[in-house]
Amino acid sequence: MTTPTTIDVRKLGEYLLAQGLIPTPEVRLTPLSGGQSNPTYVLASGSLRYVLRTKPPGQLLASAHAIDREYRVMRALSDTKVPVPRMVAYCADTACLGREFYLMELVAGRVFVDQSLPECSRTERGAIYEEMGRVIAALHAVDCQAAGLADFGKPGNYFGRQIARWSRQCGEARLPVGPAMRDLMAWLPEHIPPGDETTLVHGDYRLDNLIFDPVEPRVVAVLDWELSTLGHPLADLSYQCMAWHIPSTLWRGVADRNLEALGIPDEAAYVRAYEQRTGREAAAHWDFYMAYNLFRMAAILHGIAERAASGNAASADAVETGRKAEPLAQLGWASARRYRR
Repeated sequence: MTTPTTIDVRKLGEYLLAQGLIPTPEVRLTPLSGGQSNPTYVLASGSLRYVLRTKPPGQLLASAHAIDREYRVMRALSDTKVPVPRMVAYCADTACLGREFYLMELVAGRVFVDQSLPECSRTERGAIYEEMGRVIAALHAVDCQAAGLADFGKPGNYFGRQIARWSRQCGEARLPVGPAMRDLMAWLPEHIPPGDETTLVHGDYRLDNLIFDPVEPRVVAVLDWELSTLGHPLADLSYQCMAWHIPSTLWRGVADRNLEALGIPDEAAYVRAYEQRTGREAAAHWDFYMAYNLFRMAAILHGIAERAASGNAASADAVETGRKAEPLAQLGWASARRYRR
């Protein structure tokens, strides 16, 4: 049996059969597009279909590719208002595939990559954005204690810890960072807004990490929880809102689109709707939140560029994706210069 991966499908099939998860040791893997960080596949065995998600092969940065955390948080959220796939199995024994992996159900639905939703009607675009706002508000309302996630992260000082983490990761990489990244690494720790709050945060909440119902503008699954933790809810919200600041010619944004014509709310309206759903005041320090998230995204993309240079990237377009790090940092530095604490 052959497959276009580095995974030993024979050993995988034998392991899953021994666990009683598949009817035959014969398995087929089909790579899923997307997922720059962790290789992801549709696994078929007989009539069963699962999603297999693994760590990348090779030497990895410490604390990166935390698929164990993905598995834990999605399993914990199964009885909440946040839609997630059903978790099937997790394997920490690297003797099987040489890396950790987990299985989850394959959720049918639509995944939208272009933030302007060209395949949708004007009315549906507005409904999809409203649904995204509803789900992130539900996420930030999760009772972490009741869900068994009270120890899923450290409470408090989220911005300070995250800025230090991503700055350290960039500093440990072999590829140098650009001038805007260096400016943000120096500026951000000195301008953290007052006030603090801790909720469960996704860490990568955006349109293409959501699966929508095949017909209705309704989220049926939130995916890619690798960066989830306990953190500041407004960091999570402003991360999604980077789309309003990034032009489509650069990456996954709508800054250069006619939102009124498309039926997509502007950023201010989207943030107001979140404030109404949650009772939080979000706008006062928005430029800081945006500078922070553009820096964080740039750091993530710098990590992708680092893996591409090392030959460990999960996606064929990792080199091109990594090149977007400094332009995003430049947008972040522009937000920083607008901020007045």
